[in-house]
Amino acid sequence: MLYNVITDGENVSYVPTPLGTALLIVLFLALLAAAVAFAGRRSSSCTGSSGAKNNSDGKKDSNGEKNSAEKAVSQKNAVSPKKTGIKLTAKQLAFCAVAIALGTVLSNVKLYEFPFGGSITLLSMLFICLPGYWFGVEAGVITGVAYGILQLIIDPYVIHPAQLLVDYPLAFGAFGLSGLFTDKKNGLLKGYIAGIIGRWIFSTISGWIFFAEYAWEGWAPLPYSLVYNGIYIFAEAAITLIILAIPQVKGAFARVKKLALE
Repeated sequence: MLYNVITDGENVSYVPTPLGTALLIVLFLALLAAAVAFAGRRSSSCTGSSGAKNNSDGKKDSNGEKNSAEKAVSQKNAVSPKKTGIKLTAKQLAFCAVAIALGTVLSNVKLYEFPFGGSITLLSMLFICLPGYWFGVEAGVITGVAYGILQLIIDPYVIHPAQLLVDYPLAFGAFGLSGLFTDKKNGLLKGYIAGIIGRWIFSTISGWIFFAEYAWEGWAPLPYSLVYNGIYIFAEAAITLIILAIPQVKGAFARVKKLALE
């Protein structure tokens, strides 16, 4: 038995048994390893591309123009082997694990709790978006799912197996959408916005389908869920975006990304 079914009147909830918790821990560790594998591929690709650029820049003919043949060979030798390799490094594991740890700790630091539910935390969503910003969509999504599994272990609230899927792996995995903008200008800002919109969409779906009974008086379930989840998610997002707009903060995160990819 992986979970216990607890009935309280008409309410039913599911709580993992010790065996279920152990399997969740194994799943969390496996997802973290997978995230680091994708992070290693991203880091290798960036390193290879940088090497190719350095080699090609140094090769010019007597007229001062780049030798295209030598450039092509250089790029092939510098990039191809690295793109196909997936390596795990202690640094990448540390970066992904620290992001999850900080997100977990800061999710419990509540700056404000709304009377109707939901709270503004101390930038917890930002730190779960960082692996995607550093290493790309694959590593970001897997790290987000791992974070969701960890939240399920620490503080589970499950009333239906499908709700578990939407509220934990999917909602938190959506933070990995930050990886869509990893190489773009203002990538962290754009990626963070993409991540929280993804989280809001899945949380809204969950509230609409599984928590319709909590809709405010006179509200249909879908508008209620859109507004309820939007208030606390976008309130924290607004604070975070203001902080990220500070040049010193923006520069600090750029340096951390450079360190993560070295």
